[in-house]
Amino acid sequence: MSEPMDVDPETPRGVKRKANDLSVVTAPRRIQALDQDVTNKIAAGEIIVAPVHALKELIENAVDAGSTSLEVLVKEGGLKLLQITDNGHGINKDDLPILCERFTTSKLKAFEDLMSISTYGFRGEALASISHIAHLSVTTKTKDSTCAYRARYEGGRLAPAKPGQSADPKPVAGRQGTQITVEDLFYNVPTRRRAFRSASEEYNKILDMVGRYAVHCDGVAFSCKKHGEAGTTISTQSASSTVDRIRQIYGGTVANEVIEFKSANEQWGFKANGWTTNANYHVKKTTLLLFINHRSVESTNIRKAIESTYSTFLPKGGHPFTYLTLEIDPQRVDVNVHPTKREVNFLNEDEIIDAICNTIRIKLANVDTSRTFTTQTLLPGARPPLMTSHSEIASGSTNQTSATPKSKPYENSLVRTDAKLRTITSMLSPATTAPGKDSTTSVRQEDNEYETSDRELVPCRLLSVKELRAEVRDAMHNELTEIFAGHTFVGIVDERRRLVAIQGGVKLFLVDYGMVSNEYFYQVGLTHFGNFGAIRFDPPLNLKDVLTIAAEHRKATSDNDVGDFDPNEVVQLVLAQLIERREMLHEYFSLEISEDGVLISIPLLLKGYTPSLAKLPNFLLRLGPHVSWTDEKECFATFLRELASFYVPEQLPPSPGPEDLEERLDVELKNRRETIRRAVEHVLFPAFRARLIATKSLMKGGILEVANLKGLYRVFERC
Repeated sequence: MSEPMDVDPETPRGVKRKANDLSVVTAPRRIQALDQDVTNKIAAGEIIVAPVHALKELIENAVDAGSTSLEVLVKEGGLKLLQITDNGHGINKDDLPILCERFTTSKLKAFEDLMSISTYGFRGEALASISHIAHLSVTTKTKDSTCAYRARYEGGRLAPAKPGQSADPKPVAGRQGTQITVEDLFYNVPTRRRAFRSASEEYNKILDMVGRYAVHCDGVAFSCKKHGEAGTTISTQSASSTVDRIRQIYGGTVANEVIEFKSANEQWGFKANGWTTNANYHVKKTTLLLFINHRSVESTNIRKAIESTYSTFLPKGGHPFTYLTLEIDPQRVDVNVHPTKREVNFLNEDEIIDAICNTIRIKLANVDTSRTFTTQTLLPGARPPLMTSHSEIASGSTNQTSATPKSKPYENSLVRTDAKLRTITSMLSPATTAPGKDSTTSVRQEDNEYETSDRELVPCRLLSVKELRAEVRDAMHNELTEIFAGHTFVGIVDERRRLVAIQGGVKLFLVDYGMVSNEYFYQVGLTHFGNFGAIRFDPPLNLKDVLTIAAEHRKATSDNDVGDFDPNEVVQLVLAQLIERREMLHEYFSLEISEDGVLISIPLLLKGYTPSLAKLPNFLLRLGPHVSWTDEKECFATFLRELASFYVPEQLPPSPGPEDLEERLDVELKNRRETIRRAVEHVLFPAFRARLIATKSLMKGGILEVANLKGLYRVFERC
């Protein structure tokens, strides 16, 4: 029998045992409830991490109280003194005794109220937390009160101003509103107080927070200054516009380059608006002022998405300034996910971010016509650098009243920026149009009727789809994406080989619009996954008959070896696969098939453009052998690739020569050619400009540079 194990009851808590002491086992300790004071200080340490967090809570409370003026006074970075004075509704005297108790609030009564909360604060923890780690005093006066009342708090309870005095609130002289004074922050948490490196660093954080709310809160005047100084560091007026506030806080360099943007979607329940800098402005670090339901928050996903959007417009290492206020249906937002309310969760995050970034991308692309470039030469004795804008060059306008006369721009720097100036189609002979018809009206319009569905948008939380989206972002070619985002459509060059010409800057490119369309529709499929529109057939189609058309055509046009198969057997196999997976196809891709094999609808990827239904049989037939049905990620990727291929405009024979004229041209083929021409110029390429992420794969045959204006001038100069 082994000897009993020795237990050392005097081993201090928290001491790590050494390797040779592994045989020593301490007695199990009993579980006890922490003292209330300890729990309050722990909670205070989670909510008030630094002086700036205390100030954020106080600013939000002041704005919730209907204030139109906020004055902030700071001493030693807020550690010695942090005071905020507002002219809001004030606090009723009867509420002062429980003002600093935990979870006392006027904004929340039941847990269900969190689903519709629209105020800044709601948990009633801010003042309680501050009172446990600082000396807190409150002076307040309501509209109906004859005087103001001052109360001091320690540990969440009323405390006397001096020993032996009563702790009840004292009547004092004061104006309407509330003044909250926080002194000696973290006086009883010396470790936390010593962790702050410098008072100036904390003051800069406070200035940043005050500046954010000063930009956002319309109709509220803000001021912030150091204790003992006469001048204010930040001062904004209540009547100032948003741009004026940005100018006063962040400088004229930013304010002169900001552009306004707005985005909204009723299905996703959001409205977004804000101001962001154009491509003339860039700094080394992104400045993002983000407000969700008027609460200053941080979002890594939104920041990265905006930086990715600007990567195609700014030089390498350049970052923008963006002020974004996002209003989301409160029922779609969970605000109670972070102790300091620094982060929130909301539904349809990916879709909302994509919509906002697309709006910003379109705005930047439109403003890109007035970007300012500085050119410099290394040749000795050259002229000083010339600064001109695209809009001035295009219009030929110059400011004759300027004190410094502008030099005439070099011809090899002239860039056509207006798509209406001249296109290839405008230079073609009108002989191909019907007599008596204008060329602009000869294009047959789509006969489809569009209806808006009230179906709720389904957020995509599938990891496989998110990985496929990430692969597209990782494969982005920045320079090529910028070319498409700011291109000018020149015209269709070859219909049979699906080539068009576009202009990007001073360069001319040939683009395989079939290859680019394939990549674009694949990206649309990933973005709208689970939320596709639908093209409904009236009457519905018999799926077996459609598959039979494709199978018989494949057998008739294939070689003997490849075409040696039974069409009926292939049709039955593919039909069984599609019917078996019809629920998944309907839920994810809006491809609706009935139990008895009737094709009801196919996905709609782009409004205003209908794919060739002549390609429908082959598309459905290829879904059998060319989709990896056994693996989720491969299934989605291969299906979307097949869907994108179906949506690519079909190849058509070239237009007949002038000697053939229209009488020898099939009417249906002519109409389809005109439809494709209209779709390519007025639907597809504007869509590419708005949201295409050009991947590196497009560099291999998708786009070819055919002319460079400056290079051509060098050739002509030698002639």
